Amino acid sequence: MLHCHLTSLQLHYSCNDLVASGRDRKPNALVQVAVIDPHKQHLVSHACTEIVEANKDPLFLTGMAFPSEYPASPETLVKLTVYDAKDKNQESVSKQLLFCSACVSFLGSATFSVGDLLRAKDERLTLSLRSSDGVCAAGTVVVSRLKMGEMEEVDVDHITTDIPSQKCPLVCESAHHSCVDRENNPLTGPVFRNPVCKVYRFQTVDSKWMLVREQMEECTLSFSIPKQLLSLYIQEDMSRVQDLRELGDLSPHWDNLRKEVMTRYAGIISSYQETLAELDKITGRSFKPSCCKAQKSLEFIPINLHTQRMRVTCPKKTDAFYDIVTVGAPAAHFQGFKCGGLQRLLSRYEAEKKSTAYQCIYYSPEHTAKAHEVLSTMSLLQPLITSLADQLLQAAHEHSSPGLRDALKNLSDKTEQFVHTLKDELVKSALLALHAAQPGFVSKNQKQTPVQGKRQGQGGDQNQSPVQGLPDSIPHHKEYDEEEWDRVWANVAKCLNCVIAMVDKLQEEDGSKQESVPEQQLADVITSHNPGDWREQLCPLVTRLKECVMEVAEKAKRAMTFVLLQEAACSIPQGFLLQQRRDVVFSQALAALACGFVMRLYAGMQDKGFLRQLHLVGLVAQFESLLSTYSEEIGMLEDMEVGISDLQRVAFKITEAKTDELGDLQPLVCGRRDHFTIEVPLPQLVFQTLPEEIKEGKPLRVFPVLFNVGINEQQTIAERFGDISLQERINQKNFETLEAYYKSLSEKVPLECLPCFQTQTDIKELLETLGQNVVTKKRKNVEILWIAGTICRRLNGIRFTSCKSAKDRTSMSVTLEQCALLRDEHQLSKDFFVRALDCMRSRLTQGDIGQWEDPEAGTVTENKPASRHFYPIALLLVSSHLLVVWLILSLVFLLAKYQ
Repeated sequence: MLHCHLTSLQLHYSCNDLVASGRDRKPNALVQVAVIDPHKQHLVSHACTEIVEANKDPLFLTGMAFPSEYPASPETLVKLTVYDAKDKNQESVSKQLLFCSACVSFLGSATFSVGDLLRAKDERLTLSLRSSDGVCAAGTVVVSRLKMGEMEEVDVDHITTDIPSQKCPLVCESAHHSCVDRENNPLTGPVFRNPVCKVYRFQTVDSKWMLVREQMEECTLSFSIPKQLLSLYIQEDMSRVQDLRELGDLSPHWDNLRKEVMTRYAGIISSYQETLAELDKITGRSFKPSCCKAQKSLEFIPINLHTQRMRVTCPKKTDAFYDIVTVGAPAAHFQGFKCGGLQRLLSRYEAEKKSTAYQCIYYSPEHTAKAHEVLSTMSLLQPLITSLADQLLQAAHEHSSPGLRDALKNLSDKTEQFVHTLKDELVKSALLALHAAQPGFVSKNQKQTPVQGKRQGQGGDQNQSPVQGLPDSIPHHKEYDEEEWDRVWANVAKCLNCVIAMVDKLQEEDGSKQESVPEQQLADVITSHNPGDWREQLCPLVTRLKECVMEVAEKAKRAMTFVLLQEAACSIPQGFLLQQRRDVVFSQALAALACGFVMRLYAGMQDKGFLRQLHLVGLVAQFESLLSTYSEEIGMLEDMEVGISDLQRVAFKITEAKTDELGDLQPLVCGRRDHFTIEVPLPQLVFQTLPEEIKEGKPLRVFPVLFNVGINEQQTIAERFGDISLQERINQKNFETLEAYYKSLSEKVPLECLPCFQTQTDIKELLETLGQNVVTKKRKNVEILWIAGTICRRLNGIRFTSCKSAKDRTSMSVTLEQCALLRDEHQLSKDFFVRALDCMRSRLTQGDIGQWEDPEAGTVTENKPASRHFYPIALLLVSSHLLVVWLILSLVFLLAKYQ
């Protein structure tokens, strides 16, 4: 009985007795496959095989998989059209010209229904090709379904390899039985969509056949992560404006600076709100094409973010799959690269900021980062301390000694962490500076000179960093009690000691035989309370502790806000522009990282070794970049370097979804610029299978590393006449990070948890080889990328490949890597390596059906749009010099045509 909808139906084709348009040669055949909707009678999907050269009986390696949005049913009609590429040496040119009549000729066509195929013996049909004049003399086409473990005798000579003609078994493992489609997996529903599937069959060294399935998908995180980030940026900047207002009255000089900074923040907030509103209007799209990379409303969206999985099924072996994320280099294309990228701009900005900081107090980047850290820590700890104090009172109300001890321990730990954070010298010096900036302040040493006049008159003296120990950096004035701050935060510790002593006394009175002798200074406080209800005796002390914590937090918050005011005032306007650029680049990088993490997590849910590695150490995220160090791409690489480095501020957390609805499985972003956390919800049944550490919400770290090797013609110019020091520095720095990650992994996780590969090269040996290649002076040393990618896979890492737009160079790298994996891990025959590479790189297999001329039906216009970045333009498969020649000749031809 036939099912209404057939899942994972995959077909492959061959032809017999084809007749070329020129009788004196054999045809260069290819088959175009069109799926016809039986109700609407128009084409709804398409595919195409590769070109098999000079063979009248071709067997095609590229098959067809029905897309999920158009599942096959018995009534589905499939039309096969066979073409002859007239000149086999012009295959790459014909791909670019999209099959004009001068490049290909129509041989014949045939139509069948899926029901006819499934009812046929062995699910195999032999159809006569009908030529354009209706005469059935063009040959036959054979279509069959890939089935589990079927043995088929085929003549290998049909495949046009160098192997002598022989009979060999054809074993095709059907994805219907062994492959798990990602689009049908409930976990991936809210994240991945619009799959593009391709299937191939390649021969192994032992004359068996493997089935290879490629599946590329778009990722909804391309838009959802940047939109969430924009909301957080707006929220953070609004909060910062409010903090500036709460600084209180300032002298005219500082008040004017504050107003200018608030105006700048208002401009950023308005710009981000406008961008967010534009993004909210976009519906249905899941990725940003390269043609929109310089569009302002889409500048936070990564370019061409896609995932690709290659699944390999071999006879008598377990299925294997290999994942990779492709994305355009995270860079601020709208803002341009005339003055360089982030790395260069930030270095120049820090140098210039010192010389232009005459209006404000200069704080070093380390001090600014410390101010952000103090504010972030306080925002987390203050409400946590309040909550723990309430828990202590609740345990006292319940008269629970174990509960009292546990609550007191947690309260003590967090309060001590709070006090330790505030003991920083920066907080104390900033309070002094804030006091000096208040109206009417006059120094005892210089009663006639206001602080702001002194600041402007001293020129560069006040620009020195407090790190360098220069007294003019921060105003120290005698009339302000410099010990006041020490007393304020010390009161928190004293209040905590009172609470601890009271708890000890209460437990002792409750029957403990251990004597506790409190300190003398606490005795009066403790003995002043009459024995009775625990809560009544603890409540005044706990209330006083919460009040002290709040007082300290308010003072420290104002001090750190004043530090950030100086940083912002010294930054006008360049610093705000750089922050916007950094926000844009980070948004693109974070969307790609979130996509890769979710993809890797879903793939490893059943791997206990991977989950153990995940919570004990974290994952390495290896970004492979193919940008050149020439012209604008230098700026892109400088942007990308900073963006990838900023991912160190990101952690992941696995949560239990409220429901199993797809909307509740969407990852969420929370935090602020100095630290973001991405929460990945999982269905309840899946969540319960995770290790306890992950279920308890332990932050999961990611270690981003970037390796870059330029491979195009511009890189040749850079290596001969330019400077590649940027690439060398990036590779050396990230090699050290990767080496440190492996050392940490080796200490905490048994190597048995790592995946097994056919190539048994030790990871330590691979790292040594990578280290040697990083320092070796060699042009276009792609060994760096190969070894780094291998190490990443061996370490259970996440693989990313990028170039300018994630199209040509990226697809060439991905397809070459896939074929190398088939060769090294699945014994792909060396005679099939180039053929497999051509099949994967061919854009014809994606259809471009809208450009085909059907001799019977005319031009087909209703077709599913394909993601054009999936495979490279064929001209780049040949020498880049030929590409340049072709472009020049094309330009000459156009000029001559329109003269």
